[in-house]
Amino acid sequence: MKHIHAGKVRDLYEDGDSLILVASDRVSVYDVVLPTRIPDKGALLTKLSNWWFQFFADVPNHVLSTTDVPAEFAGRGVRVKPLKMVAVECIARGYLVGSGLKEYERTGAISGVTLPPGLREGDRLPEPIFTPTTKAAEGHDEFITFDDVIAQEGREVAERLREFTLEIYTRGAAHAAGRGVIIADTKLEFGWDGDVLTLGDEVLTSDSSRFWPAAEWEPGRPQRSFDKQFVRDWATSTGWDKESPGPEIPAEVAAATRRKYVEAYELITGDTWD
Repeated sequence: MKHIHAGKVRDLYEDGDSLILVASDRVSVYDVVLPTRIPDKGALLTKLSNWWFQFFADVPNHVLSTTDVPAEFAGRGVRVKPLKMVAVECIARGYLVGSGLKEYERTGAISGVTLPPGLREGDRLPEPIFTPTTKAAEGHDEFITFDDVIAQEGREVAERLREFTLEIYTRGAAHAAGRGVIIADTKLEFGWDGDVLTLGDEVLTSDSSRFWPAAEWEPGRPQRSFDKQFVRDWATSTGWDKESPGPEIPAEVAAATRRKYVEAYELITGDTWD
């Protein structure tokens, strides 16, 4: 196999006509990979993502096999189709939080979608919205409008990206709600398998989404989360300037982060993490 790409969390290997996508235990916050690993993180992300790919079996996706991978990548590697990736981060938001909240407070809109005045942190939006961003190789992604996506990809493709993103978010959020979990927002990536627009990368994981316990949801304040927001909040509390290198994660924070990833996996899938 040939190692062809190292992302913040995932590594990509070329193996004949297919690729092996491997999730590591690395964790990135504010686009910086922290020096400490989170035990089992890669396996948890992979297994949860694979569960969602099956849940959305009617949506074309990149998975060829979850088992036909080299032994050293068992449990955290997936054999996938090579895709020509679309250079747009497709984000669906159902609640006001994170960078979306900051953009709303600054402009009253997110990615050009105007929202009602007076919304608070954690408020549910009137309906889920599509808020795309750039897909930066380095540095931070920036908000773009739907019209920007049309200019880059054409109207038909832009509309399909929006439709797929909102459909996956809405269906996934409905399932999670039945399990006591709010999916506040999520990021998806799509690529081309020939002329078929195809879901790739990961789906509704603790790295790509915000998961909140529904029973504790209370707008107007930060929410308890089952995702990497926990380690993001810890990193911010250290006074770190959000530039590389990032701080070492204390053992107790790494262990608590792992517990949150396990909790999200078990609640959403109904399975016990082994």
